[in-house]
Amino acid sequence: MDKRRYDGYIFDLDGTIYLGDRLIPGAGDTIARLRSRGAQVVFLSNKPLEPRSSYAAKLTRLGIPATSEDVINSTQALIVLLQEAEPGARLYVVGETKLIHELREAGFTVRMQPDDVDVVVASFDRTLDYTKLNMAHQALKKGARLYATNGDRTCPVQGGEIPDCAGVIAFLQATTGCTLVATAGKPSAHILQAALQRLGVPAERCLMVGDRLATDIQMGVTAGIDTALVLSGVTHASDLASSPVKPSFVLPSVASIP
Repeated sequence: MDKRRYDGYIFDLDGTIYLGDRLIPGAGDTIARLRSRGAQVVFLSNKPLEPRSSYAAKLTRLGIPATSEDVINSTQALIVLLQEAEPGARLYVVGETKLIHELREAGFTVRMQPDDVDVVVASFDRTLDYTKLNMAHQALKKGARLYATNGDRTCPVQGGEIPDCAGVIAFLQATTGCTLVATAGKPSAHILQAALQRLGVPAERCLMVGDRLATDIQMGVTAGIDTALVLSGVTHASDLASSPVKPSFVLPSVASIP
């Protein structure tokens, strides 16, 4: 891998930069080295459960100085998508309080009732109940359009996983006949475009680095961006043989990036 090839780097977080609350060995030195030579760096998370400031604070605490602007999560990708596709939209959100707060901070009106709703947002929600599903159902039947932060079946969190964003989407589509307009998170192009927008670097001069073939690497391959699979997370070298998704590079960890 030629270090001169890339001016921008997009790094997945969990499994790539850190594991839980432990920095991957060499990750801090790698990020510092890339920044020192003038490369642009952005961090990507598929989780809509915390604001970008929380991820930035964690990175800083672990030894990688970061601000909110250095992080793109699926919430930020959704905000960019809605600002372009649904400016001024009134939202009903199947999601948690922090997501609702971020959407309001971005200038969107969030309704608590299904009337006068332009867009229903489906996301991971540990407070999901029948009332929320019913409100979303009613808003969609009245003509609202359906967007989602993620299409995953589960969202990994400390202590387990949260079901089930895909289940919420499937339920709302089946009961209303609506069609999902777009998903903002991995492996969709929307979260990657938000990252590229932040970097300000052409896609052909960027490297996508992650530990998941089906999301991180698939996303980069689809967009025509070079990809580096790191084996510090969920993917093992043996998984590559049966995978239709092939990265540009396979590395033990981010410490191997020149």
